[in-house]
Amino acid sequence: RYTEPDFNKLIEIMERERKRVAIFMGEIDQRQKTLVFCASQDHALAVRDLINQIKTSKEPDYCARVTANEGARGDQFLREFQDNEKTIPTILTTSQKLSTGVDARNVRNIVLMRPVNSMIEFKQIIGRGTRLYDGKDYFTIYDFVKAHHHFHDEEWDGPPKGEEVCPRCGEQACVCEIVSATCAVCGKQPCECAKEPCPVCGKLRCRCNLKGKVKVKLGDGKERTIQHMMMTSFWHPDGTPMSSQQFMEQLFGKLPEFFKNEDELRALWSEPSTRAKLLEGLAEKGFGREQLAEMQTSIDAEKCDLFDVLAYVAYLLPTQSREERAVRAKLAISTAFNTKQQVFLDFVLSQYVKVGVDELAAEKLTPLLRLRYNNAIQDAIAELGSAKEINRAFTGFQRYLYDRAA
Repeated sequence: RYTEPDFNKLIEIMERERKRVAIFMGEIDQRQKTLVFCASQDHALAVRDLINQIKTSKEPDYCARVTANEGARGDQFLREFQDNEKTIPTILTTSQKLSTGVDARNVRNIVLMRPVNSMIEFKQIIGRGTRLYDGKDYFTIYDFVKAHHHFHDEEWDGPPKGEEVCPRCGEQACVCEIVSATCAVCGKQPCECAKEPCPVCGKLRCRCNLKGKVKVKLGDGKERTIQHMMMTSFWHPDGTPMSSQQFMEQLFGKLPEFFKNEDELRALWSEPSTRAKLLEGLAEKGFGREQLAEMQTSIDAEKCDLFDVLAYVAYLLPTQSREERAVRAKLAISTAFNTKQQVFLDFVLSQYVKVGVDELAAEKLTPLLRLRYNNAIQDAIAELGSAKEINRAFTGFQRYLYDRAA
C-alpha cells in the first residue's frame, strides 16, 4: 500500500498529477503569480510541463522550474518572477529551493503537491504568500496533501500583538487608502480584465473536474448543498479558519440581524443604496464580498447573483442565473419605460449578465453611460432625459430583477 509520501519518489502516476494540475489551474486566475511545491526536482519538471500544456497564456516561459539543477537559468527565472513589473514567468515549480528566503511580494497562490514534514517548514512555505503588496489583501493555498493540519497553532494564528500606530493616518489599525497597481494588461486601476469562462462547463472557475456535494443541515432543519471537492478555508472574525460548512452556518445565524423575511431581503437588494448598506453590514460581521463570492462558488451559483447566496442560505430559495433574471426583467421594462430608455437598460442588463451585480451600483451609472454613449454624456441626456430621470430609470428597473417570479 502506498501513501502520499511515496508518490513521485517510489511510485509515479502521471494521470494523478495531471488531474491535480487541471484542478488548481481551473481554480486560479492564471495571470496571478503562483508557487507550486513538488516532491522532487523531477516531479517539479513534470508539473511544469503539465502546466504549460494546459495554460491559456501563449508565453513559452509561462511556467518555469526553479530547482538546484536549473543553475543560472533557474536563478534568472526567479529574479524575473520576483520583479513585480514582470508577468513572465507567472508560475514557478520547485521542490525545496523556494520554501525559504524568496521575497516575491505579489504571490497570490501557493500550491502544495508534496507533504510538508513540520509546522516550521509549513510556516516557511506559507510565508511566501504573506508578503504585502498594493491591492493584495489575501492569498490562496491549494493543499493536495493535507498539510494544513500543521496550521492550527494558537500562538501563530492568535490575535495580533500590539500594533504600532501608523505614522500616516495616526490609527493603530492603519486605515490608509491602498492604491492598487495599474494592470499591465487592461491598463485599469484596479484590474478590470474579464476572465474567460471554461468552454466546457461555462464556469469562470472551471468545475469540470469537481464532482460530489455535501449536505449541510442548518438551524431551520432544512439541508443546503455545497460542493465538497475543494476545501475552501473561510475566516471567522476572531481570525480562526472555518470550512465552507461552518461559514454557511455562521452566515445563516447572522442574516436575521439584517432582514426579517424574504420580502425584506428582496426590497433591500432591489435598491442600490440599501443593497450597498447591507453588504457593508455583512462585511463588518466578517462576511465580505470575497467570502460571499467563494460561497457562490461553493453552492455552484457562479452565474447567479449574490442575492441568490443570501436567499439560498437564509430561505433555501432556488437560485436563478443572471441571464434568467435579465430575461424576466426585460419583459417588465418593455411596458414601464420608453423606447430609448429600454435600449439603455437592455445594455445595462447585458453588463449585469456579463459581470454581476456590481454593475448595478449607483457609482456605476456614469461609467455605463460613458461606455454606452462613447463618453458623450450630453448625448445620453438628450436621449434619455434629465440626470434625475436617468437615475430614476436606472434605480427603478432593478426591482424587476428581484421580484418574485410570476
